[in-house]
Amino acid sequence: MASSTSPLVDLVALVARALVDQPDRVVVREVVGDRFPRIELTVAREDIGKVIGKDGRTAQSIRTLLSAAASKSGRRAHLDILD
Repeated sequence: MASSTSPLVDLVALVARALVDQPDRVVVREVVGDRFPRIELTVAREDIGKVIGKDGRTAQSIRTLLSAAASKSGRRAHLDILD
């Protein structure tokens, strides 16, 4: 992964690519907001269910990892899964 990207973006990309069938179609970007960064995750339409999971459990787990990684550096972050 490129060193110019945020470690939070790298983390979400790594986890998402491990979960989906089409890892080359995973796009993660950081949008700087007023209060905290927003991480946007886009995957192939066929893979959206894999990153959301049953009852949103997988998505919640990714958000928990993101929150833990962000708080390690005294930051906050929010994950948006786009379709």
